[in-house]
Amino acid sequence: GLANRMRALVSAYSLAKITGSHVQVVWFKDWALYSPFKEIFMPIDEDIISLREANIFDHLVNDRPRKKNFNFFKIPQQLIYERCIYERFVSPLKEKGFDFYEWAAGHRCYMSCYQEFGKIDDLYFRQLFHPTAIVEEIINKHVTKFSSHTIGLHIRRTDNVESIEKSPTDIFCDAVDKEISEHNETKIFLATDSEEVKNQIRNRYGERVITSSSEADRGSTEGIREGVADMYALSQTVRIYGSAGSSFSVMASRIGGNELIIVEK
Repeated sequence: GLANRMRALVSAYSLAKITGSHVQVVWFKDWALYSPFKEIFMPIDEDIISLREANIFDHLVNDRPRKKNFNFFKIPQQLIYERCIYERFVSPLKEKGFDFYEWAAGHRCYMSCYQEFGKIDDLYFRQLFHPTAIVEEIINKHVTKFSSHTIGLHIRRTDNVESIEKSPTDIFCDAVDKEISEHNETKIFLATDSEEVKNQIRNRYGERVITSSSEADRGSTEGIREGVADMYALSQTVRIYGSAGSSFSVMASRIGGNELIIVEK
């Protein structure tokens, strides 16, 4: 997903800075994020890190080994690279205090990862990621509707069981009601992957609600652009109410430096 890729990429950048290495990031377009990097973000202008869209070689050699491909890619990777770490080992290694920098320094390494590792500065998220002009246009369309007190809601649904179970919509509404009672000018920027939730919040709060008119869709570049725009619009609200078990609102808060409250039972 989007936020996980951003965290992993920033971690790789930090690793390159600390170890004096050069990092190549390979961006795969797949079911989890069906968009090339260049369609949602501007090129990264940093000497120590380069990013490319996955090419034929990457699809034959550098893809992530996992059950559905029978871990086939471990074979060429362990021949080409001196050291390899695969995504399912990252969390256990972090818990043990593993030194990723010592592991990487001076070696030709491969790593597949969906989370952050090592020490990173939130400034890097603002330094490396700049939405394209098309995405900026969508962001501005949302932000121009903001009032002096616009709060953000990220209500995650679809395949995220933890968010559905721990962060029901009525608790978000309790938080919004409190905000309105304290700030009559409150507007609500809503980011969600559920059309049902959009309808519920619109029906309850009417013209206070600002949200994308497009249906959430991970399976198209247009849908991913809307998702990036949602994240950056959330980052400009005074406060974000986010869903349990989702990194999306966490990333928005790290980009904008605004307060994040995870809404859960």
